[in-house]
Amino acid sequence: MTGAETPTHCPYCALQCGMTLRPEPGPEVAEVVERTGFPVNRGALCGKGRTAPAVLRQGVRPASPLVRRRPGGELEEADWDEALGRIAEGLGRVRAAHGADAVGVFGGGGLTNEKAYALGKFARVVLGTSQIDYNGRFCMSAAAAAHQRAFGLDRGLPFPLEDIPRSGCVILVGSNLAETMPPALRYLTELRENGGRLIVIDPRRTRTAEQADLRLAPRPGTDLALALGLLRLVVAEGRVDEEFVRTRTRGWEEARAGAMAHWPELVERICRVPVTRLREAVELFCGAESGMVLTARGPEQQAKGTDTVGAWINFCLATGRAGRPLSGYGCLTGQGNGQGGREHGQKADQLPGYRKLTDPAARRHVAGVWGVDPDSLPGPGRSAYELLDALGQDVRALLVVGSNPVVSAPHASHVEQRLASLDFLVVADVVLSETAALADVVLPVTQWAEESGTTTSLEGRVLLRRRALDPPEGVRSDLEVLHALAGLLGHGKGFPADPAEVFEELRRASAGGAADYAGITYERISAEDGVFWPCPDEDHPGTPRLFLDRFATEDGRASFVPVVHRAAAEQTDREYPVVLTTGRVVAQYQSGAQTRRVAELNAAAPGPFVELHPRLAEQIGVAEGELVAVTSRRGRAVAPARITGAIRADTVFMPFHWPGEGRANTLTNPALDPVSRMPEFKVCAVRLEAVG
Repeated sequence: MTGAETPTHCPYCALQCGMTLRPEPGPEVAEVVERTGFPVNRGALCGKGRTAPAVLRQGVRPASPLVRRRPGGELEEADWDEALGRIAEGLGRVRAAHGADAVGVFGGGGLTNEKAYALGKFARVVLGTSQIDYNGRFCMSAAAAAHQRAFGLDRGLPFPLEDIPRSGCVILVGSNLAETMPPALRYLTELRENGGRLIVIDPRRTRTAEQADLRLAPRPGTDLALALGLLRLVVAEGRVDEEFVRTRTRGWEEARAGAMAHWPELVERICRVPVTRLREAVELFCGAESGMVLTARGPEQQAKGTDTVGAWINFCLATGRAGRPLSGYGCLTGQGNGQGGREHGQKADQLPGYRKLTDPAARRHVAGVWGVDPDSLPGPGRSAYELLDALGQDVRALLVVGSNPVVSAPHASHVEQRLASLDFLVVADVVLSETAALADVVLPVTQWAEESGTTTSLEGRVLLRRRALDPPEGVRSDLEVLHALAGLLGHGKGFPADPAEVFEELRRASAGGAADYAGITYERISAEDGVFWPCPDEDHPGTPRLFLDRFATEDGRASFVPVVHRAAAEQTDREYPVVLTTGRVVAQYQSGAQTRRVAELNAAAPGPFVELHPRLAEQIGVAEGELVAVTSRRGRAVAPARITGAIRADTVFMPFHWPGEGRANTLTNPALDPVSRMPEFKVCAVRLEAVG
């Protein structure tokens, strides 16, 4: 253990709540203490944050590398020299036989900025492969693409969280903050205490929706029609901010024409939301002096997610609710470093600083920092699901760092088969996840409390997690792993294991890019409770609020993007008459690889369930707690029934945190958004049957 109390941040969601760690003797390892001075959560923590040290305990995680010494054999303990040697030999063998692009890399949205940066550099410089992407593609990619199209820049929230309670009206689309990031719920509570209004759009009456002044419950997959219908009402009722549209935007006439095809009665038929509710939503939003639209995975995880977010951005622009104080569109980023993770190079089409891999100037700049020829850098590779789908065929070896696609990917049984078909699989993770259990080599790596590094929260605030504890003997950091592998593969320089040294290089690589970290230092982060990017030099104050003077486009204007409604990729029919949607519960996180190892969290959320309406339960003859089989065109899952009137009668909900028989992602549809390559997690057609 390295010291007394250490201020740091929670390892889970993108809120990145401040906390303090106090080392404890014995098996408990460390105690979480409130850090009331950090402005985002002001000391509040959810159960996941409070119990985060439980995953640090002895016996919860591998204590040494594991290798599979013969095909079909068991994973066995090994020393680091053997494990790293096997990786270097295996990756080298596949490259020699099939080419550089036969080796893939799959990263994670929980990696620090330093690790995401080093992983992208390792893939492109050491392996020479274009085949790198990360699980954040499954989280914010649709909103990111829509941000880029409209504003020229993607940062989840273009304003700090502290602005939300001071806005006049907030529309929250497809988000259940009360369960996904509970400490943030206070911002909505304070909004209403200040006289602001809250509109929640969700097919379920969640704990968050219960806070709303108005709730709209559209059928899953119809969010695009809903947004367009509201925009048409704005036009028809003369509520367009004509001056803002004229002076600060472009493309309005085309977007307006697209919206006008979605008259209220048509939208009511598509979404099953009464016209009176649509008009009430427009009245509440446009009647306030300021307003925000915040989206999450509900509207984004669809095969039309980019257009859906684009429609909400059009709604904000038409009403003058963007680029102004206390107004704007924002995406509620999910994963702990989902924002920073996509900014610095582990995404298939990007270089550090949110530079485009296809931009010659960007390639020259980054190659100069890396000391390589720009022409040696590979081009864009496959998106996350397309990469997983190519395993065992075009991609023959895979390095997975901090991700568990066996549970988290759509059409998960297919992904599991593809992983098993690889010539060589390496997984570096803090626990023996379901994906790690398939690997040829498993590397045990340090946890959040055992290493330092930066993350970037949903606000665009760059934060510093500080090392508070010594890692167990036999466990190394991801940076140490990449440093060692680079050396074994002929690159003895350029991959430091010290996160501070990596961050200094990241600053240079990002300088001048859209996500410019050049002026951010560990010292500034500590002194200022984080620094908002862009921050181009050390005298710059950082940028908590974007777009107030101009948008990040060549002419400074935001772009309307014309969109029209289209149906979900998969429709219900007589064989599959019900819509399945998926999501999270408060006591578990993402694939559950870590939270399912915490007794307190398992007691609160012990396993999967199928949430369904009493009418639907009666139709299939199932009672509360009895097993229900849910079948899609891709597979079958079985879990206990949870019967409630808080969900639409034509919809069922399953959380996606568990493997095995109750794995929700066995069912989900990998149909991809044509722009962002986001899979359609939130909508698929299923049938239900009582089991036994």
